[in-house]
Amino acid sequence: MKFSSSLRLGLTLPALALGLGIGHAQSNGPGYFIPHPKAAPASHTAPMRAAAPAMPEQPGMAQNGEQPGTQAIPQQKLPPIPQLPALPKENTPPAPVMGVLSVPEVMQESTAAQGVEKIIEARRQKLAAEAQADQQKWEGEQKTITGEKAKLSKAALAGKEQALQTEIEQAQVDFHNRNLAIEVAARTALGKIEATLIAVIRQVAQAHGMNLVLHRSQVALNVNGFDISKEVAGHLNKILPSVAVPPSVVPNMAAASAQK
Repeated sequence: MKFSSSLRLGLTLPALALGLGIGHAQSNGPGYFIPHPKAAPASHTAPMRAAAPAMPEQPGMAQNGEQPGTQAIPQQKLPPIPQLPALPKENTPPAPVMGVLSVPEVMQESTAAQGVEKIIEARRQKLAAEAQADQQKWEGEQKTITGEKAKLSKAALAGKEQALQTEIEQAQVDFHNRNLAIEVAARTALGKIEATLIAVIRQVAQAHGMNLVLHRSQVALNVNGFDISKEVAGHLNKILPSVAVPPSVVPNMAAASAQK
């Protein structure tokens, strides 16, 4: 395989989605998630959006938006609704006693989450520094190969370029795996915070006689008396002021080191 004298030296490190910022992904817990602690807390109120006004019918256009001359798709009739027998009477659910909660705000004030973020950010910065150092080393090696171009045979030059390219590709895989290991460590630590957070939410809700707690971002309007975010954050910090972050271990790192 022939390589040009300008090798691809870029190390592309995928952005690590810190476990505190798992992009609002649903967690394994029953209905709770751990958003990014730096996310702006949701407002107590949300603006109401008016429905878009109906567009007047344009001449030459069908009412459903088809171009003139085109055949409209016929609407399919739904099957008739089946008549099912009535179920036995059940107990009426209790009257709702509601509360609201901002998980991003709680995580912002969580000392354990802040500690996890600090440790994970330090690991990310260290990995980025190592990647930058390798980048500079490879640029130097490439300049050396380019300077020897006139002295080397085509086969020798291709061999050196191939060796450097292989080294870069292996390093890219290594950096990707190490970056992934950092993310796994963050998710593991934050899973412990999440489990305790769910228990604290239940504890605070029961203390207030609440049987329904909603995310604040899902509520258009509420009064401060419904909001238990500050109280939950305070209890969470008392119960779990810190959490251990496991080491960022690449699973097959030991085997890879033994082969070198």
